[in-house]
Amino acid sequence: MTSAPGPLDIGVAELLRRLGTQREVTVSAALDDIAISSAAVVDGAEIEGRFVLEAMSDHAITVKGTITAPWTGECRRCLRTIDGTVSLDVDEVFDARPVEGETYPLDGDRLNVEPLVRDAVLLSLPLAPLCEVACAGPEPKEHPIGSDVSEAIDPRWAGLGDLKFD
Repeated sequence: MTSAPGPLDIGVAELLRRLGTQREVTVSAALDDIAISSAAVVDGAEIEGRFVLEAMSDHAITVKGTITAPWTGECRRCLRTIDGTVSLDVDEVFDARPVEGETYPLDGDRLNVEPLVRDAVLLSLPLAPLCEVACAGPEPKEHPIGSDVSEAIDPRWAGLGDLKFD
């Protein structure tokens, strides 16, 4: 029994019968569990793909286009929650005889772009996001070292506080 096609499954039977033909498609889906340590696609958020499919042979199709996905993460300096959108270009081959690490699998006359979308978005998430380029980090008043700053200073370093520089 075959499962019903998902939102990222695209029928390509007509393309495979007419080599060199192209077709534009737009797909979108909410994909969960796309995250790295510093950023993640919001669970339930729509990821959109706009692709041009072209039949290269009776068993291979190129997929070229743009993927857009919203993300959220923490600023690496001030730790505030920030949001953004990744928009990336892709150019990949789907083949009935896939080569590990080189092409994606083409399953009969259906093309499932979910693995492509997951891989591309995951690799495009920011590794060290910033809320703004000039972010100075946490506010000292909001993140005090201790209730009394003088208590936090090691007595062996206390003399450095008396130094004056011209």
